[in-house]
Amino acid sequence: MTELLKPIVRANILLVEDDEDDYIITRSHLDDLVSLDCQLTWVTNSADGLRKLTEGYFDVCLLDYQLGAETGLSLLKQAFDADISTPIIMLTGQPDKQLDLQALEYGAADFLVKSELTEARFARAIRYALSRREFELERMNRMQLEADNRSKDRFLAHLSHELRTPLSSILGYTELLLESDTAKDARPELNIILSNGKHLLSLLNDVLDLSKITANKLELRPEPTSLRHVLLDIYTLLKVTAVDNGLTLTVNSLTTLPVLITVDGTRLRQVLINLIYNAIKFTESGGITVDLWVQQESNREMLYFRVTDTGVGIPTGQLKDIFAPFMQVEDYLTRKKGGAGLGLAISAELIQRMGGSIDVVSEEQKGSVFTFCVDPGDISDTQRCYFNPEQQLIDSGSRQDKLTLAGEVLIVDDLEDLRKLASYWVSATGASVDLAENGSEAIEKVKRKQETGSSYSLILMDLHMPDIDGREATTVIRKLGYQYPIVALTAAMAKGIKQQLAGLGFNDVLSKPVTKHQLYRMLRSYLTSPALSASTAVSEDKPLHFLVVEDDAEAAQLMQILLQNLGVNVTLAQSAEECMQLLALHHHFDRILLDMGLPDCNGLQLVERIEHSYPENVVIIVSGHDYEPAVSSSAIVQQSVVKPLSKQTLSQIVATCR
Repeated sequence: MTELLKPIVRANILLVEDDEDDYIITRSHLDDLVSLDCQLTWVTNSADGLRKLTEGYFDVCLLDYQLGAETGLSLLKQAFDADISTPIIMLTGQPDKQLDLQALEYGAADFLVKSELTEARFARAIRYALSRREFELERMNRMQLEADNRSKDRFLAHLSHELRTPLSSILGYTELLLESDTAKDARPELNIILSNGKHLLSLLNDVLDLSKITANKLELRPEPTSLRHVLLDIYTLLKVTAVDNGLTLTVNSLTTLPVLITVDGTRLRQVLINLIYNAIKFTESGGITVDLWVQQESNREMLYFRVTDTGVGIPTGQLKDIFAPFMQVEDYLTRKKGGAGLGLAISAELIQRMGGSIDVVSEEQKGSVFTFCVDPGDISDTQRCYFNPEQQLIDSGSRQDKLTLAGEVLIVDDLEDLRKLASYWVSATGASVDLAENGSEAIEKVKRKQETGSSYSLILMDLHMPDIDGREATTVIRKLGYQYPIVALTAAMAKGIKQQLAGLGFNDVLSKPVTKHQLYRMLRSYLTSPALSASTAVSEDKPLHFLVVEDDAEAAQLMQILLQNLGVNVTLAQSAEECMQLLALHHHFDRILLDMGLPDCNGLQLVERIEHSYPENVVIIVSGHDYEPAVSSSAIVQQSVVKPLSKQTLSQIVATCR
């Protein structure tokens, strides 16, 4: 006898058959299949058959068509309606094409005629049914895994909201007390509260980042980035921490460094801050040195970073685990402060996604050296220079102009302490503030404003509130005809939420806990500065600086001449990439005049890139036709103007900057 099923397959088979002779014949066929180790269960009616199938124990069901007064089709349909996954093979005494089609339509895996049943035909049918069963189990497991992942995402979003909301109050009010004179004697204690609050926020961000990495949802957005700005930001931020711990922080460029690199600047900052902060945290005396250099590797140049500390070091036997998630090395990560053991794992993953690698060398009680590299993009034609952070700080200066804005802002949040905190920060800019504690009150306040012929300049809308939440309230407010910006406040930042909220009428999103810097940057995008008197506007302000992004050379030159006649300095860019490179170098222009018909990038896509990397800029869309939908969907777009631009139109744009 031919062995048709290899290797031996074990299967639990249910036979629903009311004729004992047919049972014996079927049993005999199964016994002949020597490569099938079969455990056969026999029932004689559809009720028992359905009950057995519901148990989910069987791999295949053999179902006779004629079961006394009823047919096997009824059982087949009941099994289909009950979402039973066991494949069912229909058996019948006579060939019937219509019955065959009907059985398959009801979900049968196969249709076999008893009189034509051969060993080979039976083997193929069972083999196919078992494969279908295996495929169905894999599909169900995959669906369950996806459901579990969705549940995990919902849990993390909920956890993020529940933790970020109280952290908003802790961090915000601590900063307020530190800035005021009411708690001078408690400043050391307040700094401890602020430091630990930021540490909690960092741990929360690490957990969410790791979740995105494991779900393959972490997206990097490489853009032209000023390496000098990245290094200066990090040096300014962490030098204070190092000094407070009695340590030195030194940054050296061992070779000339490219002025511009193409990376995700936010993620590169995250890696450097994590490594340098760890070095500071676990070093008791001495200092931390950060060396940078460019090194040729095969057909490309790589940008290298080396972070060296004089700290406690890592035991040699535990170095292999240092980049594993949730791993903490005894005496290394617990000597001063604990942690979730995620920072290095996330850093290693980010570095790998930036085209590089990371390595560590360490000796106990002598310190550690973390070396990593990233792909900086094509830097062959990029200007290069050495980097001296102290000189850069002197050159750039540390003066920050006080933010002075005009307009009225409606703050909507069900938590009183967060309303007060945001109110304090907004009021400090000179803008006026109104408050609402839920969506219903916000809607009524907008209606009352409209009845008086006025309107709020901006609405800050919390998403999660009782009664009417922020989404529903914004939908109603937009239907009332409110045309001004609405910014969402949320602690649950999920992938794609910005696009979802834009569809509901939101212009922007601020993630809780909202910092003063984030809030002020957003306010600068939406509120105007109060008009200056003629005596102060003429000579005391520095000249305005506009970026004109236009691929038509003649049109660009004309705008440059007209703007220069209005006292504006102008920088020209002919493409989206050149625009992003100039932004990486300068970070901020007073206005960006952006042509929508660029050769290398859709204008609205470029707006999104600018908004993601340099949201403090204000964009004026320049187009051959009306682009009002773009104005309402982007936070940084102030208005759209139609070509050709007259000197009067440009004069009005300049006037909004004064």
